[in-house]
Amino acid sequence: MSRLLMAETATIHAPSVSYHALAPILIVLGAAMLGVLAEALVPRAERYTVQLGITVVGLAAALVTVALLHGTSETTVAGALAVDGAGLFIQGSVLVLAIMSVLLIAERSVDVGSAIVASAAVVVGSPTDRRLARTGLIQTEVFPLLLFAVSGMLIFPISNNLLLMFVALEVLSLPLYLMAGLSRRRRLLSQEAALKYFLLGAFASAFFLYGLALLYGYANSVDLPAILKASQASPKSDVLLFVGLALLLVGLLFKAGIAPFHSWTPDVYQGAPTPVTAFMSSCTKIAAFGAILRVLYVGFNATAWNWRPIVWAVAIASMAVGGIFGLTQTDLKRVLAYSSIAHAGFILVGLVALTKDGISSVLFYVLTYGFSTMAAFGVLMLVRDADGEATHLAQWSGLARKSPFVASVMTVLLMSMAGIPLTSGFIAKFSVFRAAFHVAAPLVVIALVFSAVAAFYYLRIVVLMFFAEPPENGPTIAIPGWSTAVALTFGVVVTIVLGLFPQPILDLAAKAATLVG
Repeated sequence: MSRLLMAETATIHAPSVSYHALAPILIVLGAAMLGVLAEALVPRAERYTVQLGITVVGLAAALVTVALLHGTSETTVAGALAVDGAGLFIQGSVLVLAIMSVLLIAERSVDVGSAIVASAAVVVGSPTDRRLARTGLIQTEVFPLLLFAVSGMLIFPISNNLLLMFVALEVLSLPLYLMAGLSRRRRLLSQEAALKYFLLGAFASAFFLYGLALLYGYANSVDLPAILKASQASPKSDVLLFVGLALLLVGLLFKAGIAPFHSWTPDVYQGAPTPVTAFMSSCTKIAAFGAILRVLYVGFNATAWNWRPIVWAVAIASMAVGGIFGLTQTDLKRVLAYSSIAHAGFILVGLVALTKDGISSVLFYVLTYGFSTMAAFGVLMLVRDADGEATHLAQWSGLARKSPFVASVMTVLLMSMAGIPLTSGFIAKFSVFRAAFHVAAPLVVIALVFSAVAAFYYLRIVVLMFFAEPPENGPTIAIPGWSTAVALTFGVVVTIVLGLFPQPILDLAAKAATLVG
């Protein structure tokens, strides 16, 4: 028995690891752990500067390594991770927008201290809480939390193994649950948002894990290429395959904020600190769509005719919910939340194409949407009243009279989200609709109708800013610090440039539209 055991042990080989291909992930994880050490060792007075430096340098270094990996197409860690064009494009998009998020979190001129609470552990409304709210202190743990979330987002879209994808899902989700509850203002609303996000996220993760178990029972593997092979030749009933895929999609659609698994989105977007909302609305959505692309195109490509109707239904539901319910909202953060739900439906339109053009259009769309929504939340941070950010639509009435520049910038971003020509949003919508038209023409027509519906509430905000009478004791416009100014300028410039000269990024997305199985 011992000889047999030794013989079996001798045939086990450690998987080869391509460390250069995993360098972006390793750099971000290293920076996150360095940030944890800084929390323990650096004096509190210097901690903010040190954490900001570690975070920005770590993310920038990871972005450089992603650029150096351009053209790489390989699997590593026994095939569990696939570093390919689409994965690198998603990683690069996440890192660029994460740097912008860090710059928004670093803002200290707009509010006392920051949008982030000074100490999340104290009782809301207590004398200590009120005293800390008047200081310039900030809960600097938000920086390593963001880095851990980014590391999960980098692993999520390149996972060829469903178990590793689940681990990445949890690594990116758990820090977000905490970050959603770190708002300096409206603490109870923020903590309620964090609790809702955590509870609903736990349910979604359970669905994902149960679907993974069913797929393992069907294919005897949780590797996406093995599941694809089993779906083509397995004599087993396909019930396990399709039920497993359905449960798997619940977890993925929840993370992307797609109807009917969207219920957390408006409440969490409204309650979380605005820089954290910007981070979630852009980076999390990009990573989630990267994972959806990989699961459907690599693991279930052979059964596309079975799951495509489901994606049709989900896309229509998401566009309808985002377009119709967005009309009834009076809080700007909730309007942008329903906007994100509608945009998720538009992105799914490109996904059903099942072609290289479909992949490239999805990659371009998530990038342009990320910049537009990130900058929109950045502008939202600058319009303030006595209680903090002025998010009620009535408070934005006549804003152009007080600050024509801020109103004009917000108009450009809203027009991009609406898909008006000469903005990046128009190019993005045109690319996904064109990619899907030859296989899903009715879906494209429905998407055009809901684009018109959603455009109404964007235009309503523009009309309020430029043509409505300003309220008495209206909001003030805060002067942003250098970090917010850099993030806003970059976001707005990219939105305009990609609307006027989109071809270089479209070409880059077309070259990146490869998925290694």
